[in-house]
Amino acid sequence: MTTATATARSLAAGRTTTTGRLLALGRAEAVLLLRNRTALFTALLLPLLLIAGLRNVLDEQAKDNPGLDVDSLLVNGAIGMILAFVVYYNLTAAYVARRGELVLKRLRTGEARDIEILAGTAVPSVGLALLMCTVVGVVGAFALKLSAPVNPLLMVAGLVLVIGTLMGLAALSSAFTRTVESAGITTMPVLLLSQFGSGLFFPLEVMPDGMADVCRLLPTTPAFQLIRLGWFGTDGSAAATGFAGTWSTAAPYLVTGGVWFALAAWGAVRYFRWEPRR
Repeated sequence: MTTATATARSLAAGRTTTTGRLLALGRAEAVLLLRNRTALFTALLLPLLLIAGLRNVLDEQAKDNPGLDVDSLLVNGAIGMILAFVVYYNLTAAYVARRGELVLKRLRTGEARDIEILAGTAVPSVGLALLMCTVVGVVGAFALKLSAPVNPLLMVAGLVLVIGTLMGLAALSSAFTRTVESAGITTMPVLLLSQFGSGLFFPLEVMPDGMADVCRLLPTTPAFQLIRLGWFGTDGSAAATGFAGTWSTAAPYLVTGGVWFALAAWGAVRYFRWEPRR
């Protein structure tokens, strides 16, 4: 009996609370994540390797763009890549794997609601991503002597929006992913858009104005810009004045990010598959 199967049966055995169900699902998924070396490599080492490459890319861009704040962009880009790989990619693979094992189908016969099953499966990925982001943020702040966040509330809003959007996109992507092995292909469009179109590898301020305007409308860009704006008080195009000034600059990102979050959630509910295709 697998860990996930045991959890499915235990949830169906007796009445539980929402918190208890989420914790049980999250605990089972965490055990499976720790046993999967490929998933651990993707979650822990791959983002760190990309961060090392990101520094070189930003340094080269700074040569042609004097005044580019490489240190702040490095930390913001590192956080973005961690969230993209640990939450989106890992979670897509997890949904596909549990679907193929018929775990998701069995869980639906118990007390756990659909949203609880999806959220419980995401608990380890989200928790690990937040832990890694915290470590990168703290270490980066001290090592690079970055200033304290200008508006922490915007940072929290950005994190909530990007995690929620990536969770929805992961559930949606899993519907078009037949096997865990093919997840690397089906998730590639979103990963490339988040890295190269959302200001992680190539800051929006170094792009042509028309391209930057288009990139600001991509699914993850608004949330990443909120994190940057909340910490550093700027979105790259203009610096906001103090805590109050960041809210007016953040308004378009909050609206666009909220729309993408809603669309991702709708797509997940509409197209998510609970059992393998026949």
